[in-house]
Amino acid sequence: MAKPLEGLTAIVTGAGRGIGRAEALELARLGAHVVVNDYGQNDDAEDVTAEIRAAGGQAVAHLGDVADHEQARALVQLAIDTYGQLDILVNNAGILRDRMVFSMTEDEWDAVIRVHLKGHFNTIRFAAAHWRERAKAVGGPVYGRIVNTSSEAFLAGSAGQPNYAAAKGGIVGLTTSTALALAKYGVTANVICPRARTRMTEEIFAGFAEPADGALDALAPEHVAPLVGYLASPAAAKVNGQLLVVHGGMVAVVERPRVAAKFDTTEGVFGFEELDGLLTPYYASRPPNETFAAAEVLGLKHGVKQG
Repeated sequence: MAKPLEGLTAIVTGAGRGIGRAEALELARLGAHVVVNDYGQNDDAEDVTAEIRAAGGQAVAHLGDVADHEQARALVQLAIDTYGQLDILVNNAGILRDRMVFSMTEDEWDAVIRVHLKGHFNTIRFAAAHWRERAKAVGGPVYGRIVNTSSEAFLAGSAGQPNYAAAKGGIVGLTTSTALALAKYGVTANVICPRARTRMTEEIFAGFAEPADGALDALAPEHVAPLVGYLASPAAAKVNGQLLVVHGGMVAVVERPRVAAKFDTTEGVFGFEELDGLLTPYYASRPPNETFAAAEVLGLKHGVKQG
């Protein structure tokens, strides 16, 4: 029986450990050739590559910083040179530099924006050019899938992560823009908000005990990887520009923002007094401390009905 990703080539960034590793293994299990990217002085990418090959799959390691424009170009080119073309791009690489906004340094802000947001842009930039060139060459759509990684920190607001929440919000905007720009070439772009216990989040989830009975941890990255495999597959051809939360045996499709209220001036142009008369009573009737952030997403759990 043919595997859903048989013959396709995938890049997974930040795939040496955690969510990226689980994603790389899942894509390989589904039949894809995988370029395993990771950055740092370690053997993580080679270890994942060896694991894929030992299971009968095809994989090659790339040790590089996706936030560096030229290294991201080389990553995409490695996939093309090794396997003939690129079909799937999974952006996962990231770091944390948590601090309250009034204490955050410029370097802490820049580092997180660089790795997450610029890193996503860099790989998309070169993958998109590859798909556009292929589409022009064949005179029609080609196969392309992008799965980006945002976070509930963007959706719910995270007081101690202004850099991370901003970067992850930027990734959502990048994804929806990319989805519209590349649709005519046959490429889809979607974004996930995963929750998992990884090297990057070990302090955040330190208070959540792992199961002692050998059961799969509700925060295991293996809960995230199957959704990435699905979004990368032909079955998800009509899924584009979407945001999905995934963790612990649950997938939630997040609806786009809706206009809650609209006010029109009767004076031709708004003045302070008219705005005061309209907006002050409106917000006085709203729940206290309610903001644009959707904190309720943090309560999403497997088996618990929402709404």
